[in-house]
Amino acid sequence: MVLERCNPIVLRRLASGFAVIGDVQFLPGYSVLLVDEPNVQRLPDLPNTKRLSFLSDMDQLGEAVERACRRLDPAFRRVNPEILGNTDSFLHAHVWPRFEWEPNDLAGAPVWLYPRDRWSDERFRLGSQHDVLRGVIGGELDQLRSLA
Repeated sequence: MVLERCNPIVLRRLASGFAVIGDVQFLPGYSVLLVDEPNVQRLPDLPNTKRLSFLSDMDQLGEAVERACRRLDPAFRRVNPEILGNTDSFLHAHVWPRFEWEPNDLAGAPVWLYPRDRWSDERFRLGSQHDVLRGVIGGELDQLRSLA
């Protein structure tokens, strides 16, 4: 928990890396799993045991985001986990919550098709208004780890 207090985007340290909350929250609960080996660019770059650990951590983060969003927003629909690596050349996995209130033309599309202003609008920047959300996702991660 020390790291979480030092860096407010860090939700928890997981087996293969760090669960962090996204710096933009136009879809509240957006989170990322960052591998803890900075030179790893792709999933196949990891040894098999670490690769499986990363995928398991991605699943755990996805479940924590799903539980938190379901609790905080009755319009929660699902999570979409994805590993892309097209822009940032280090291994990471995105966990995107999706909601019933999303515009119809975007609800069935990849998040990356949202207008550019959603990514830069100050209204959606991570801030103290997300403290409850951050706390609930972190608590869900703690609960899931205690069950393992």
